[in-house]
Amino acid sequence: MNRISKLMSVRDILLDVPATSKKRLFEHAALLFENEHRLERQKVFDSLFARERLGSTGLGSAVAIPHGRIRNLKTPLIAVLRGEHGIPFDAPDGEPVRLLVVLLVPEHATEEHLEILSELAELLSDDALRETLLTATDPAVVYRALSTWEPVRPAA
Repeated sequence: MNRISKLMSVRDILLDVPATSKKRLFEHAALLFENEHRLERQKVFDSLFARERLGSTGLGSAVAIPHGRIRNLKTPLIAVLRGEHGIPFDAPDGEPVRLLVVLLVPEHATEEHLEILSELAELLSDDALRETLLTATDPAVVYRALSTWEPVRPAA
């Protein structure tokens, strides 16, 4: 098991979200964090949107890692959302994004934040895993794929 799978559960995965914009995807993510982790929906949305205004979190290859800092959050959290359709995201390759891995971190967790982002970028650069995440029809399959993936350099 890797660090990523320890920060989420199968309930943190939404497939085929009917969103047509970044804003709508972020609203779905905020609602998920509210329902599953009792975080204030508006704070989550505002944090994700504020970070996105600094520059796109799109990586290319249909994926993005929106992330934000949340005051009074005790431990990082991750959710995976896959849109029904690709969303314009200003990704480096110009392609629409379908897969979001959303990361929330405590307000002052700078080093841990960067370590998790690095591991997520490595995970999402694995072509076979990314294809599974983009095509699986069951959140349990997505979670299992994420849980069994091993980074090149495991976290300490």
